[in-house]
Amino acid sequence: MLLSAEQLSINFGSRQLLEKVNFYLNENDKVGIIGINGTGKSTFLKVLAGFLEPDGGKITRNPNVQISYLSQNPQMEDSATILEQVFLHFPAEFRELNEYEAKSMLTRLGFTDFSQKVGTLSGGQRKRIALVAALVHPADVLILDEPTNHLDSQMVSWLEDWLRSFRGGLIMVTHDRYFLERVVNHITELSRGKLYHYEANYSKYLELKTLREEMAEASERKRQSILRTEREWIMRGCKARTTKSKDRIERYENLLNQDAPETDDTVQLSAASSRLGRKIIELHGVSKSFDGRPIIRNFSYNLLRTDRIGIVGRNGAGKSTLLHLAAGELLPDSGSVEQGTTVKIGHFSQEGRELDLNQRVYDFIHEIAAEVKTSEGIFTAKQMMERFLFPSDLQSVPIGRLSGGERRRLYLLSVLMAAPNVLLLDEPTNDLDVMTLSILEDYLQSFPGPILTVSHDRFLLDKLAETIFEVKGDGNVEVFTGNWSDWNAKRRREEAPKAEKPRAVQERPKEKKLKFSFKEEREFATIDEDIAALEAAIEENQAQQGLCGSDYVKLQELQDQLTDLEAQLEYKTERWMYLTELKEKIDAQK
Repeated sequence: MLLSAEQLSINFGSRQLLEKVNFYLNENDKVGIIGINGTGKSTFLKVLAGFLEPDGGKITRNPNVQISYLSQNPQMEDSATILEQVFLHFPAEFRELNEYEAKSMLTRLGFTDFSQKVGTLSGGQRKRIALVAALVHPADVLILDEPTNHLDSQMVSWLEDWLRSFRGGLIMVTHDRYFLERVVNHITELSRGKLYHYEANYSKYLELKTLREEMAEASERKRQSILRTEREWIMRGCKARTTKSKDRIERYENLLNQDAPETDDTVQLSAASSRLGRKIIELHGVSKSFDGRPIIRNFSYNLLRTDRIGIVGRNGAGKSTLLHLAAGELLPDSGSVEQGTTVKIGHFSQEGRELDLNQRVYDFIHEIAAEVKTSEGIFTAKQMMERFLFPSDLQSVPIGRLSGGERRRLYLLSVLMAAPNVLLLDEPTNDLDVMTLSILEDYLQSFPGPILTVSHDRFLLDKLAETIFEVKGDGNVEVFTGNWSDWNAKRRREEAPKAEKPRAVQERPKEKKLKFSFKEEREFATIDEDIAALEAAIEENQAQQGLCGSDYVKLQELQDQLTDLEAQLEYKTERWMYLTELKEKIDAQK
């Protein structure tokens, strides 16, 4: 065991975040912590990492175990360089031994100038530096709070592979559902002060949670049925004279005092929008550069009412710039952006609007709109806030009292309260819990107007996007029809190394006859059997995966083997096509 928490209690002001819960981390455990925003996930991580003392209970850490912690909002030294910040709390000897690895990670995460001062960086860049500092730390336990925020899809894929190969214990809060699916083997759900543990990745967790809730509901139905029967018996005027009668009354009272199973409240969204005319947003030959570097070059697009567009590309490529141009918040260097007269844009920016932390939550929303008309009817500001999980007691507190996720949810509500008919979303899923994300996706699918969204959330882009804009970073924007998985499959095919034709065939003068080399002749004679054997091995692997049950270590091994087998099959198939074509040419010469 690497770490344990027993009878742990955590309070936050008047809110009871955790009450007498237990948590254990063993070697090779990779735990994803999930729960609705504001339930205390980040606070729980701070307590486990030793940066905050619990209000009750006991934390036990193996004295020989090293812990590395990435906080949601890491503190930085503005005067330090990027590389100095990574090694800020390490001795010089450690930096000498690990500088190459740190530079390699920083390059992967989009940094090239390691001498740049931290004070000049954006919040997302700072989070990526803190991530490198956490990963380069020699740790037996990694505790990561939202590690995928501010990473583009390629960075997330790299981090996914890195954490899957990490041999220590991992505890992380993340709302990236593909990440939870592929990296973790345990899910711990924080709900109403309790922890619920599932030995599962994300998809299996959904099954097990549904099963647990169904069993709880069945138990409650049985309890209510017994209570009705016993209540009728008591109402008939039973006499508590016999021991049997007294025991029966006691059992009734015990059943009556049992708590019904609690369920989490969920955000309730319904589309509210204004009328939208035929002309929406038209970009004509738009170009934009910063400091002489082209970001968008000669890009044109006519936004349609039914468009569902995902915008992807490396960090810094210009995805947010494209949204700002479409919103009219940024003027192009050349070209034009035209908006229809009925267009009402809801722009959910990555940075969010500047919130007055002293302003009451209710006043902030009420200033935007006192009421809003939705497909379900007219709702007041108070009612909409309750639908967004801001009960009356939370509406009266200053915004500064809210958690990071709750502020993000409040900002989302402020955008939707204005009843936009065009949505421009920049990383809308950052800091939103997985339950809210699922409901947000359903809302977006029912939204009657066009949506452009910049997101690293692959799950969201698979579910929502029907067109992908890839911002290349050199000024070009490529338009691809399909969702994120379709686009990613195309990108992988383009980046895959092509099977080279043998040099002997390429260099042979044209007048000489084509023929198999000795090696090619032997390969051609056996390649059909090789392909058949690989196909059989893939079928056997898939069959074994179906028998793994909850043995996630074995399942991961089989999945890794399957990836290798599929790569071999793809290579053999390409070789078969080449050799068959060559054989046909040789036969044609005869």
